Amino acid sequence: MADFVEQIATLATRSKVAERQALTEEATKTAVVLPFIQALGFDVFNLEEVMPEFIADVGLKKGEKVDFVVKIDGKIAMLIEAKPIGSRLGDTQFSQLFRYFHVTEARLAILTNGKEAWFFSDTDEPNKMDKKPFFKFDFQNYDNIQLQELARFQKGSFAIESIIEAASNLKYTRAAASYLKSQLDSPDDDFVRMVGRQIHDGSITKAVAEQLKPAIQAALDEIIRDRIQDKLSITFRGEPSSAKAEPTQEVEASELQTTDEEREGFMIVRAIAARVAPIERVTMRDAKSYCAILMDDNNRRPVCRLYFNSPTTKNIGLFGADKVETKFRIDKPSDLYKHSSAIEETIKIYLEA
Repeated sequence: MADFVEQIATLATRSKVAERQALTEEATKTAVVLPFIQALGFDVFNLEEVMPEFIADVGLKKGEKVDFVVKIDGKIAMLIEAKPIGSRLGDTQFSQLFRYFHVTEARLAILTNGKEAWFFSDTDEPNKMDKKPFFKFDFQNYDNIQLQELARFQKGSFAIESIIEAASNLKYTRAAASYLKSQLDSPDDDFVRMVGRQIHDGSITKAVAEQLKPAIQAALDEIIRDRIQDKLSITFRGEPSSAKAEPTQEVEASELQTTDEEREGFMIVRAIAARVAPIERVTMRDAKSYCAILMDDNNRRPVCRLYFNSPTTKNIGLFGADKVETKFRIDKPSDLYKHSSAIEETIKIYLEA
């Protein structure tokens, strides 16, 4: 797995370079798509494994080609259609993939522009490619969970039935998540009545539903907050170097109160750091006016500072090779992902020291 993680990290760098320089589909294939296929464990120079410009006549349409066919034990395992890196996959017409999916034995199709890869299967109807991808992978912005999901498609562990089962689960999970998110934002009448029948004796009239709606919405918010807190507590448990949080300013540790947003920010920085370093080397020390994220719990190795104490503004302080801090305004902890490259570069400096 370590080699695979490293290969995908290299692929992320290739993708960023290609985004600036690759102007055509062919350039995108050479710079990113072929290395991607190779990272999955397939020999791109062996026509028995990877066949470019694969022709499969469909009805009256003759001579159409799909960019790559990937084979395992002589059988077609995946179809891959590539587009220029400057194109948006959401705007792309991929009717060829639909047609070829129907006439080949493949049950997996990948559409990629060298920046993202969209994975399709036939979970809705056998031998007919789904209209929506069951998995999307962003080469330039991914987390460990997505990386583990991508690892399913490696040649050495490729099991189509397991992949299809996972695809089906992901599809339903995504649909359920979308529904629950909509209920978090604004519970509809059916949802309110469903919950109301469990907590209210008597008929759920319109007046009762209106009375219950804000209470149900508040309960959903409370559940989410509790789940986040539980996960954060589990994460911090047993980590003495970050849990002791020795202050970096002249203030007693007992006076400090690490907020949920600071903990969330710390976990996001750790997720970013995981691409280039072991996450246990990234620690946190709270201070009076900021929360410091450090490498190796060392004050002389600052990764960044989170200025989240103000009720109206939030900032992140970033450090270059000269250890000079530069602040940037952010609106919410998730905006830290916009500074991923700078955080990774700072960590790399300490790794090379």
